[in-house]
Amino acid sequence: MKITSQEEYGLRCLLRLARDEQNSLTIPEIAHAEGLSAPYVAKLLGVLRQAGLISSQRGRAGGYHLTRKPSAIGLGEVLLALGEPLFDDPGYCQRHAGAVTDGNCVHQGDCTLRALWHTLEQWVRQSLDRITLADLLQNEGHVVELVRSRLANAASPPPINLIALSPTLKN
Repeated sequence: MKITSQEEYGLRCLLRLARDEQNSLTIPEIAHAEGLSAPYVAKLLGVLRQAGLISSQRGRAGGYHLTRKPSAIGLGEVLLALGEPLFDDPGYCQRHAGAVTDGNCVHQGDCTLRALWHTLEQWVRQSLDRITLADLLQNEGHVVELVRSRLANAASPPPINLIALSPTLKN
């Protein structure tokens, strides 16, 4: 799994807002605190606002703030808003059909790889949603222990719904 710059810096901007949740912060304040350019922070905050994670208020006392308590915002939701899912089911088979086919995957009826990626996506997303912004406001040692314990409790991946997964089994 690779974390993009947008995911990393967007999460850092959210954590900055969570640390100071009683006050609104401006783009220049967040940019300065995180060592980022103001235009890049503006872009990230726009993405987060569209996802409903933050809102803004104009005017002299304006700025950005979280729309929910940090304890109600899961990391999986944040990363999905800032990036893309690990496994993007619609179009997956067409993108990986092979060069010598007519656009149809030769494994469309029984694809163990599609099932693997789909199951891992669900497990990773559910595991990440067990970690909240409030959790990430703790010290590093506490976060390590918290993540270990929560992920140990999430060790079982969710069941696979093969009918929903396979385009040929739906009919």
